[in-house]
Amino acid sequence: MAQQQTAYDRMSRLNHWLVAVLMIGMLAGGIYMSQFLPRGPEKQTFMGIHKSIGLVVLILGSWRVYWRLRQGFLAAVQDGWQTKLAHWAHVILLVGIVVMPMSGVMMSYFGGREIGVFGLFAIPGGPEISALKSLGGAVHGIFAKLMIATVLLHILGALKHVVMDKDGTWSRMTGRS
Repeated sequence: MAQQQTAYDRMSRLNHWLVAVLMIGMLAGGIYMSQFLPRGPEKQTFMGIHKSIGLVVLILGSWRVYWRLRQGFLAAVQDGWQTKLAHWAHVILLVGIVVMPMSGVMMSYFGGREIGVFGLFAIPGGPEISALKSLGGAVHGIFAKLMIATVLLHILGALKHVVMDKDGTWSRMTGRS
């Protein structure tokens, strides 16, 4: 059914843009926190916000992945290596929007640290298992770099479609097809 559509439905567009804004914000916040904030109360506060938003991303991202798999993808506008690259970029982005927050939860949980959720409630930390905490940290770091590169590639691809190809890809994503 989705293959015959000419534009993504409202829910797909809402999922895309909401999760995109949250993920880009989380990636930028993660860079800021890890590169520019020294240890201390300000960093701890920022980390708490980062964790809370990360849980929101996990919930919305899981919904996005479910919805995308249920709805399918539109047929490609063109064919060739760029279409294959775009397909794999979409796969990486969909996997990343679940793996990034899950690996963050894994770091906190197996580091014995609770995850506060906007001051409303807290998910208690689990047993301290340094190997699993380290695995979560490694996955989080690798996927952060992979997601940043893939988001940039995705944005460049979208701009190419709008500016150079003028092939209607932007219209499909905004519902104006």
